[in-house]
Amino acid sequence: MFDFSKLKHPIIQAPMAGGINTPEMVSAAINAGAVGSYGFAYSSPGKISEDINAARNLRNAETQGALNCNFFVFLEKIKYSTQDLDGPLDALRSLDFVGKLELEIPKPPFFLDLETQLEPIWMEPPEILSFHFGVPDKEIISKAHAFDVSVGITATSLEEARRVEQSGADFIVAQGFEAGGHRGIHDPDGDDDKLKTLELIQRLSSSSKLPLVAAGGIMNRNQLIEIIEAGAIAVQMGTVFLTCAESGASEAYKKMLLDQKHRSTVFTQAFSGRPARAIENEFVTLMEGQALLPFPLQNKITASFRKYASKLENPEYQSLWAGVNYPECRKETVAELIERMSWKERS
Repeated sequence: MFDFSKLKHPIIQAPMAGGINTPEMVSAAINAGAVGSYGFAYSSPGKISEDINAARNLRNAETQGALNCNFFVFLEKIKYSTQDLDGPLDALRSLDFVGKLELEIPKPPFFLDLETQLEPIWMEPPEILSFHFGVPDKEIISKAHAFDVSVGITATSLEEARRVEQSGADFIVAQGFEAGGHRGIHDPDGDDDKLKTLELIQRLSSSSKLPLVAAGGIMNRNQLIEIIEAGAIAVQMGTVFLTCAESGASEAYKKMLLDQKHRSTVFTQAFSGRPARAIENEFVTLMEGQALLPFPLQNKITASFRKYASKLENPEYQSLWAGVNYPECRKETVAELIERMSWKERS
C-alpha cells in the first residue's frame, strides 16, 4: 500500500473532472514529489486508459510522487420523470445567452457504470484510488487492495468518516466547507455540518483510526503547516492548481480567478444538480430559485451551453469551481507552486 510519508511533499493535486487535470499537470505534480490526480467522474474506460498512459509517459522514473485516480459514487436510483424536464428546460431557455442553442435531453444511462470505468484501473493500477460522494462497494475496495492500491474516500463529517472507516478504506479525504467544486456530502438531501477544514481535521484526529488528508481552502505554506500540525498526513489542493500553466482550465476561467478577485464564491446546484462552490457569475445569479433536475441530469442539460461559453471565452456561463481563498491564485507552473509550498521542517 502507498505510504504518504515517502512523498517529497505532503500534497495531493486534487482530482478535477472536465479536462482540468491534463496529463501535463498530473505528471508535473508527480515529478515534483507530490500526488498527481485525475478526476475520472465522467470518463469512458478508453479515455481513462489513454490519460493514465499519457501521464506515465511523462513521469520520471526516480520520482517520489504517486498517481491518484478519482471516481464519483453515483446514487443508484434517480428520482426523475419526463414531466420534471419542463421547468428546468424553460429556465435555461429563458436565458438570453442560451438562445436557440440545442440543449441535450438526458436519457438513460445517466452515468457510466463504476465497475466498467474501473476496468482500465485494474489493468494499469495507480498507487491510489479515491472516491467522492460516498462509499463504493466493499468488493471494489478489496479488489484495489489485491492490486496493492490504497483507497481514499471523501468525508465531510464525523458520521461520514465513521462510514469510511467501516468500509475498509485506507485513508479519509476530509473536505472542509471552504473547498471549491462539488461538496462531497454523501447524502445531498441530508443535513450538512458545514465544518471548516481545520475544525474537521481537529475533530477527526482525535476520533478517527484512519490517516487524514485535508481538503478545502488550502492555498499557501502556512495553511499547509497548520493543517499538518493539526493531524493531517497531507493536504489536497485544487483551486490553487487551476491557474497553473499545465491546467486544462479555459483562459476565461483562469482570467476570472486572477483578475476578478472581488467576486464571492457561493454554493450552487444550477450547473450540475448537486451543491458545488463556484465564483458567482451571471448564470448562478439568474438561476437562483429556478427549477433544477437532480445530479447528474442537470449536468447533462447544461453541458452544451457550458461548452459554448468556453468556446466564446465567456466566463459568465461557465462552471467556475473555486474555493473561498481563490484570490491567492497565481500564474505559475505546477513545479513552482509545489516548491513554494515546500515545508523544509518536515521530518
